[in-house]
Parts: sequence; C-alpha cells; structure tokens
Amino acid sequence: MKSFDAIVIGAGQSGPFLAARMVEKGMKVALIERKFLGGTCVNAGCMPTKTLVASARAAHVARNGAVYGVNLQGEIAIDMKVVKARAETVTMNARNGLIGWFAGMDGMTVIYGHARFEGPKTVSVNGETLTAPRIFLNVGARPVIPDLPGINDIDYLTSTSIIHLDTLPRHLAVIGGSYIGLEFAQMYRRFGAEVSVIEHGPKLASREDEDISDAIADVLRSEGIDIHTGASDIAFAKSSDGITVATDSARIDATHVLIATGRKPNTDDLGLDTAGVITDKHGYITVDDRLATNVDGILALGDCNGRGAFTHTSYNDFEIAAANLLDGDDRKVSSRILAYALYIDPPLGRVGMTEKQARASGRKIMISTRPMSRVGRANERGETKGFMKVIADAETKKILGAAILGIEGDEVIHGIIDAMNAGTTYPALQWSVPIHPTVSELIPTLLGDLKPV
Repeated sequence: MKSFDAIVIGAGQSGPFLAARMVEKGMKVALIERKFLGGTCVNAGCMPTKTLVASARAAHVARNGAVYGVNLQGEIAIDMKVVKARAETVTMNARNGLIGWFAGMDGMTVIYGHARFEGPKTVSVNGETLTAPRIFLNVGARPVIPDLPGINDIDYLTSTSIIHLDTLPRHLAVIGGSYIGLEFAQMYRRFGAEVSVIEHGPKLASREDEDISDAIADVLRSEGIDIHTGASDIAFAKSSDGITVATDSARIDATHVLIATGRKPNTDDLGLDTAGVITDKHGYITVDDRLATNVDGILALGDCNGRGAFTHTSYNDFEIAAANLLDGDDRKVSSRILAYALYIDPPLGRVGMTEKQARASGRKIMISTRPMSRVGRANERGETKGFMKVIADAETKKILGAAILGIEGDEVIHGIIDAMNAGTTYPALQWSVPIHPTVSELIPTLLGDLKPV
C-alpha cells in the first residue's frame, strides 16, 4: 500500500490546481486520471468548442462581408479537416501544458487509470492500493443519453464525439434546445449544414426568462435554423440516406443526430458506497457549504457535486477548498454569485436572478431593458440583435441579476458581476464613467432607466 498526504481523483478544473497547491505546501499528492488531464473543459468542452465557434464566426463574417464593403469572389468554402485540426491543436497545447507542469513538481505523482474506493481512506488503481487521510473527487460529468425509441438503432453524436467530425453533415438534427445544443446548432449552420433543433420543452434555454428565450430563438431562426419546441414522442429510425427523426408534429430527414439533452456525474463506478459517500437520486455527490461529503476527509469538487456545471464554478471550488484547508480561511459555496454565458453569436451573459426568480422572491423589484439597436457600438459593428436587462431590489438598491444578449455580452456582464460581488448599489454604479464607444458604456444608462414593477 502506497501512502500519500492527499489523493485527487479526476484532473478537471479543480483537482489539478488543488494538488499543485498542496505540493507547494510540501505535501505528497497522488493525482489519478482515467483519461486526459484537463477534464471536459480542455478536452471536450470549452476549449475545443469555443475554437470551433470562432471558426464558424469567421465563416459567417466572410459570408456577410459585402455588408461591410468587403467583396469576396465565389462561395465561402469550409475545410472541416482544418477546422477540426485547429480545435485539436488548442486542446493538445493545453493538455501538454498540464503534463509538463506536473512533471516538474516534486511530490506530485500522476497516475493514469480508473480509481475505485476500497474504504473511506483507500483507493485502488491499476492493481495498486493507495491511502491518504484526504481524498478529493473531481470526476466531472458526461452526456446523458435518453431512452427514446430507436435511439440504439442509429449512430448518434454527443458533445464529446461531434468535435471530432472532419466532414460537414448535410442535415444535423439537434435533440435538446439548451446551451450545448444551441451552440452546436448555430456553429454547424454557419459551417453550411441544414440544422433542426428539437426541444421537448415549450421554449429554448428553459432556465432563462421568456423574453430572453424568445430572442435566442429569433437569432437562430434568422440564420435559417429550424426550431421545433414542445416536441413529444421523439423517435429515430434509419433511412436510406441517413436518419429520420419523428415527433408528434414533425418529421426530419437528417444525416446526423446530436444528442444534447443534459449531463450526468461520473460517480457510478467509483465505489462510493464502499466508502460510505452519499449521493442524491441523480448521482451527484452530496456536499456541505465547504464541499465536504458526509465522510470525514472526502471532498467533492466540480461538476460531480451538483453545485455548479461550469469551468469557472469548478475552479472556484478549488479556490474554496484551498482557502479553507491551506490558508485558514472560511469560504463557502453559498457566497458564490452564479454567472455564466451561452456562446451563440451574439452571446448571452447572465448573472444572478432571472426576472421570474426575482418576482417569486417577494421583493419589491425594479427592471430596465434596452435593445442592442440603441447601443452605438453595436450599430457601428452592424450587430444589433438582442437586448440588455437588469433587475434590482427597490429597497436595498442592490442589483439582483442581469442578462446581456448581444455583441460582447459575455464580456460586458462582468461589470455587473463585479458590482454584485462588491455589494455596490446601482446608484453608485451609475456614477461610473465608462469608455466610449463600448457596449459597457450603456450599463449606467441601463441602470438609470430602472422602473418599479
């Protein structure tokens, strides 16, 4: 049996950085990863997909160059092999960077293999048994495959496998109208494929307010994406030239199908029951406000704990754990103000409460909206789709939440994120003097238009 000061299972966006901090403190750490360092973000999520989004945007801008006085001869051609290779290069650069970083650390042992608990302080991997007083789980999540008629009879794609395509589908059917599905839908439409989105619920991006959801749908439809919401009785069948997707109200003849109906934690094969670690009905590891499980010495970080489903929340889990365990601090998950983005184009930046949540809270609230068509920078760039929206507490003057669906919305939202984290009231933020011409310069104006509801 090999002994360590700590064992980290999973090398996503929490575990490796926590392992490095512990090594800096002179600890002996084992980092176990069953596949690739970097987790979903580096290998099958943010980095490759946003690289693909960038290629798709380049195609879109080139295709619409005449609007800006830039005339290109002939049709815009997409070389999917180059597109794929570019995304792979970005991934491999990041992965190899981690490999090199860890190789230079005394006290760090990287083990590739599948770890399972043998007890609350021991795990087995590759036929060896390791033990440590502290074990950290950062095992991530994977795509959910729903049990739909005919799904096992077709060759479907997931968010993991679609990034490896080096040919362009003639017609891509996307099952699921949430964040991952919508990003791939617009991306492949811009590459030149026909795209249909099939969503069981009544609207796209169901977490958002109805006006945001409707605006997202308008953006996608304007680019020629076929959207089917409220779809039930979804079934699949092979056809002579691809796959038939049938619903209660439509029939789509596709060549490729992407299943984008959510994700589930990678916790079902870790032997958690052997260690006594409790999970909820969906398989997420139950943790307290400091990320500790019910078993002393075992913490769960990142997607597998159900307290966030983003790279930045996973990284913040590392920050919380490191602060509490190594720096004598007392950080809590509940102190985190949730923010995220949807990377369609234009992107959606979101922070805090939706309007629906704010109304349900019983607070006296104020709301302001502003169309991107009234933003100078958006007009100069010729990208006026979407709008800004902010919700504030009428009594405390604190900002409760905001949504910016529009050009650079994923960056502009950070001004509001920072203000909310600092506890700044909206009247104080109104007195900021932003740079002109930017999208962010409209935040004080947006706040100045807040009205009670």
